[in-house]
Amino acid sequence: MNENTLDRNLEPTPWPSTGRLAGVDYGTVRIGLAICDPSRTWTSPLTTYLRRSEPLDRSYFQKLAVDEAVQGWVVGLPIHCDGRESQKSREVRDFAVWLSSYTNLPCRFFDERFSSQHANRLLAEAEFTRKKKKNRIDRVAAHLILEAFLESNRSSAQDSWQGLD
Repeated sequence: MNENTLDRNLEPTPWPSTGRLAGVDYGTVRIGLAICDPSRTWTSPLTTYLRRSEPLDRSYFQKLAVDEAVQGWVVGLPIHCDGRESQKSREVRDFAVWLSSYTNLPCRFFDERFSSQHANRLLAEAEFTRKKKKNRIDRVAAHLILEAFLESNRSSAQDSWQGLD
């Protein structure tokens, strides 16, 4: 699935080539968030936001964007193994449009297949209690989504650079 397919429904906005990005693991109750450094070298789980109401959610994300100097959002898009999208995919797309409109920052989607399963495995290895896992799973999934997005962009840039020889 190419980027154009993933990013449909978003207004075409310039994607920043530098600066911090925030990874988003969307949920109807909890939203996991991760952040990268300005050079986009490393990522870190940030927090899990418990959704409250549209006005409070809007205020939270606007403040987060300013406080963390976010230049763009990388939103995990749930896709079936065969590449089809689901009702949850449509909810995520609607959320990304909402997020972009209220923060005035561009969003990009990234295939999040298996990110929660991977996060569960990582947390199981850390031997957290069930409660601690529940409190961390969404932000770890956001971290994995953002990390994979950055890696795929580094790989693409490296492939392009190597092709110039």
